[in-house]
Amino acid sequence: MELKTLVFESGGEHNTDATLQIAAERARALGIRQVVVASSHGETARKAHAVFAASGARVIAVSICHSWEAKGWTMSAETKAELTALGVIVHTGVHALGDGVSAAFSAKFGGRSTAEIVRDTLYRFSQGMKVAVECLLMAADAGLLDMAQEVIAIAGTDSGADTAIVCKPAYPRTFHELEIREILAKPRIP
Repeated sequence: MELKTLVFESGGEHNTDATLQIAAERARALGIRQVVVASSHGETARKAHAVFAASGARVIAVSICHSWEAKGWTMSAETKAELTALGVIVHTGVHALGDGVSAAFSAKFGGRSTAEIVRDTLYRFSQGMKVAVECLLMAADAGLLDMAQEVIAIAGTDSGADTAIVCKPAYPRTFHELEIREILAKPRIP
């Protein structure tokens, strides 16, 4: 099989349109009807909806958990309502790969939890790879995915999208069943 993969010179939101396009092309080719996209403030989810809506694929936006609200990183209630009205499913939950109870113990006592080790390993590919996998796990755990079907997960570096992967989904508790089957886009320098 020959597969087209975009490798961006640098990460960031300037790669969003190209990332969404290659993901949409691959979704059509494989018949994938579910897309998970990381979206802190809603802009990437809006763009994903515009790209995937015509094909009938469900767009599930996973936003950053509310413990980051003081930093201004969370989605507003108005934006969540706007996306929901468009048909985008918006999910906010505890991060599957960090920021939960184990992170509090690591911060206080040192050491690393298994989730943090997995997180740091995925960062070796790129920030977007870590976030794409994490959002997929969160959407699965919330019951938002058809677990018998492949999913495309999209995320990025800081904002926008620069990473897209095709996966066989899994729940956090069945993490060893997760398969990253294709890397469609990623930044060359993590």
